[in-house]
Amino acid sequence: MSLHKARIKAFQDVLEQDVIDIVQLQRLAFNGIPDEKGLRSIVWKILLHYVPHEKNTREATLQKKRQLYQQFIDEIIVTPGGPTDHPLNISPDSSWSTYFKDNEVLLQIDKDVRRLCPEISFFQSATEFPCEKVVNSNGMKRLHKRVEQSMLTYATLERRGLGVSKLSSEIRRSDSVSSGDYAPLNEGCEAHWEVVERMLFLYAKLNPGQSYVQGMNEIIGPIYHTFAIDADKENRQHAEADCFFCFTNLMAEIRDFFIRTLDETESGINYMMGKLSHCLRKNDADVWGRLEAQELRPQYYSFRWLTLLLSQEFSLPDVERIWDSLFADDNRFSFLIYICCAMILLVRDNLLSGDFASNVKLLQNFPPMDVSLILNKAVEISNV
Repeated sequence: MSLHKARIKAFQDVLEQDVIDIVQLQRLAFNGIPDEKGLRSIVWKILLHYVPHEKNTREATLQKKRQLYQQFIDEIIVTPGGPTDHPLNISPDSSWSTYFKDNEVLLQIDKDVRRLCPEISFFQSATEFPCEKVVNSNGMKRLHKRVEQSMLTYATLERRGLGVSKLSSEIRRSDSVSSGDYAPLNEGCEAHWEVVERMLFLYAKLNPGQSYVQGMNEIIGPIYHTFAIDADKENRQHAEADCFFCFTNLMAEIRDFFIRTLDETESGINYMMGKLSHCLRKNDADVWGRLEAQELRPQYYSFRWLTLLLSQEFSLPDVERIWDSLFADDNRFSFLIYICCAMILLVRDNLLSGDFASNVKLLQNFPPMDVSLILNKAVEISNV
């Protein structure tokens, strides 16, 4: 049996257990999940605490969650109005008031999802399982229509977390990679980016304390892509609902990266950047000293690396491979620090000979590299 087939069988054996041995699954997933047989899809669902470890409760759990998601679509994506309500009603309880407020958030989501992973055609292509209630609603329930119709003068989305003004320069790698915004599909069909828009809108509505912050589209994209290309037709059919709950669970773990008031706490982004700096100093004092002398702070490059779990630095297949290891990590995001440190060490010669400007450019636009080199280096660092 080839090594690859043996790895697939090892995953299948663990997944067939009555109660999954999570330590064994994490160990396997840490070294990468094969692309075949929808393995990544099911393993991520387990590692993101969506699918239970007990085999006999799995089906019922999925059914319940998928029904709940349909309920969210029915109850949350509503058209305003009613006999006593009209667009000029100034009452904060008015359905129109809520509608206009929601549109402010929706404008930002719409802009971001139309540019998701421009290097692949997936997000602009049609889903084989459009949401019937939405695509056959004569445009009434289609979110992008609301954005087109919105006559609001839209400045910037209020900063709830890292915020748009700071993030737009931090997160948008460069607008040149975007080949223009994706177009909506006709009545009866919908593109994958429209599905992502709906999930993010529902997330914003169900999490009003945080709402939507630019960059969340980059976190949900790889999860949805993984689920939507599952080998199993039924799983593909429910990719949207499954992705929504997995994304919600993942955001519960990393949401503090997106909340400015928590920057200095142990779960905040500044603390994570401090850990990276400490890790670099411990593993290569020369490179650390060079960046310090140039006053090249981790904020200039690692802010985006850490916040978006490296989703903007690599191609989608590489991001999914990196996330296998991140989701399998017991301390979840400790390994992220080691990966980021490994990335810096693998370009150490350039950094030691480069000036401030070239070093910033190098770190902000990390060069293409075999991702297994980076992961092997990260494992090496983690064992020091």
